Amino acid sequence: MHCPFCGANDTRVTDSRLVAEGDQVRRRRQCAACGERFTTYEAAELVMPRVIKSDGTRELFDEAKLRAGMLRALEKRPVSAESIEAAVERIRQHLRARGEREIHARDIGEEVMQALKRLDQVAYIRFASVYRSFQDIDEFRAEIDRLAQEPSFSMDPGEAS
Repeated sequence: MHCPFCGANDTRVTDSRLVAEGDQVRRRRQCAACGERFTTYEAAELVMPRVIKSDGTRELFDEAKLRAGMLRALEKRPVSAESIEAAVERIRQHLRARGEREIHARDIGEEVMQALKRLDQVAYIRFASVYRSFQDIDEFRAEIDRLAQEPSFSMDPGEAS
């Protein structure tokens, strides 16, 4: 690391600490030539895959777009902001962990559907209706019936009102 004061390349680390919930390392350094001290931050450079849209075009992954879609489905639903952010982060981590340079938009949509299914059934149905382009009430009913058939997601008798 070059010294920002004199430009010498001989600097040594005097202290290292984890910061930002362990996502960064803070290093105090000292220049061997001029003796000045300075701080550097080190973080892993994690590149998200590019998104292949349904028309074949490619674009950069946009976390804001992911969050906006989830928030639209969750509008006026009793889900905490912390739960939403945790779901967004889980989706990002899962996409990154796949290790692929490109990912189809439909795969991201399926990840969002699974996350919404765990967060709120109404939000899941809202998102599914747009994502899968429901054309009539029968498609809504079929999806609700599928949701009710899943053991961990079936409604309690008190919720059916």
